[in-house]
Amino acid sequence: MLPPPPRQPPPQPARAARGAVSLQRPFLRSPLGVLRLLQLLAGAAFWVTIATSKYQGAVHFALFVSVLFWLLTLALYFLTLLGKHELVPLLGARWLAVNVAHDLLAAALYGAATGIMVDQTQRHSYCNLKDYSLPCAYRAFLAAAVCGGLCLGLYLLSALGGCYRRCRGEREVV
Repeated sequence: MLPPPPRQPPPQPARAARGAVSLQRPFLRSPLGVLRLLQLLAGAAFWVTIATSKYQGAVHFALFVSVLFWLLTLALYFLTLLGKHELVPLLGARWLAVNVAHDLLAAALYGAATGIMVDQTQRHSYCNLKDYSLPCAYRAFLAAAVCGGLCLGLYLLSALGGCYRRCRGEREVV
């Protein structure tokens, strides 16, 4: 008599869920999800405003900061929205801490970028005269300074929210 064939183990649902992309709808309505969208909009306004003006010198740093953090925020947003943050090596297990560190660094560098734009606005304030007819970047620098201040505030707000959640013992973003 032959022994019965070995039983196949049932498929593991964890593997199926890990490979599938699932939209995290609660993240869209969460305060962090809304803040991320606002950060993306304000950051895009900041760097588009700078990029469309004639700039030089330290404004290159402000443009670098805005594009870098726009791209990083976009990546954080979609990784969280799609529930794929656990695939990030070494950092996926500490996703809330990664978000807080990102927000604090972004706030610090946006503070520097905003300071640069305020300085450039003051240096070009002579263009604000009524009868000045030559092209000038005063309005673009002023708009960029306002957008930079908005970005700074949004990143500080999300960093404080993340710190509050971390202090309450939470470990997940959603």
